[in-house]
Amino acid sequence: MERLGERLGERSAARLDTILRHLSPRLGAAPAPISVPTSAQLSVVPHSGRFCYTLDNNLLTTEQRQFYEDNGYLLIKKLVSDEDIERFSKEFTRICKREVKPPGLMIMKDESLKSQFGQSEKVVNKVQDFQEDEELFRYCTLPEVLKYVECFTGPNIMAMHTMLINKLPDSDKQTFLHPMHQDLHYFPFRPASRIVCAWTAMERAHEDNGCLVVQPGTHKTTLKPHGYPVWEGKTNKLFHGLLDEDEKIPKVHLVMEKGDTVFFHPLLIHGSGINRTSGFRKSISCHFASSECHYIDVKNTTQEHLEKELEEMVLKKYNATSVELKDIWNFRARLVQGERINL
Repeated sequence: MERLGERLGERSAARLDTILRHLSPRLGAAPAPISVPTSAQLSVVPHSGRFCYTLDNNLLTTEQRQFYEDNGYLLIKKLVSDEDIERFSKEFTRICKREVKPPGLMIMKDESLKSQFGQSEKVVNKVQDFQEDEELFRYCTLPEVLKYVECFTGPNIMAMHTMLINKLPDSDKQTFLHPMHQDLHYFPFRPASRIVCAWTAMERAHEDNGCLVVQPGTHKTTLKPHGYPVWEGKTNKLFHGLLDEDEKIPKVHLVMEKGDTVFFHPLLIHGSGINRTSGFRKSISCHFASSECHYIDVKNTTQEHLEKELEEMVLKKYNATSVELKDIWNFRARLVQGERINL
């Protein structure tokens, strides 16, 4: 059976080097992944008593650790500089204009707007899997971000899933509301407590332009069944939501200023609202995981249907004949700090 990495590698020698670096990171011919020194002394095992979701560290205060313990998220103000955000925004514009074409990048568009705006950011709702775009991937290597990530993952850190979201103004034909969901639904690796998302507002995010909405404390629950929501209008590909949402659980709208960054647990139930403004709401994010995490078999679990859908998308995009979920995640994953162990 033809493997995804082999099929993609046929496209060019340069692309083959990229694939080999991800699928066989120890091959001598492949370039070395980016890595930076560890930023703090952290224990590998969570605190045996009070704290289950953070590691002992010299950065977070006791109050911050307790807040994350209780709520499943932690907001850090003005963490990412305006200069970095401006660079990310310019690179996003270049991608939208097809001035750069990073390998493996997935661009999600509102095709109904293409005839009106052509190739521009007014059409693109999201770019994800930007691990081969060196400018956007800088976000995943920022020391100010990684020093917080390390408090959740430990010193060996993989960037697993990357996204830049450009939430478009809502229209009658298309809504970009993301239903309430748990990110762990998308991930075939564990343990959940060693995975964390860093989500940075690239401009002010508020209720009117579709800021993040979270249900504090839901990170203490189990992974729940997800699927496509039943509502009017078009549903975005892979925008899965909870099949049985508990409306009684309080929701908090995370109003964030430019550069603010929220770190949250993959079981935290969250989503984002509709953009009711005439502008765009940009954010950049990465799901990080300890490289000591391990892959799981999602067969006969609530994640099995997602596996099939994702594999079908990849097979179609790359004209391959077979692919495994682990192949996809091995390609997406990139070391940013420490040693690559399992992932």
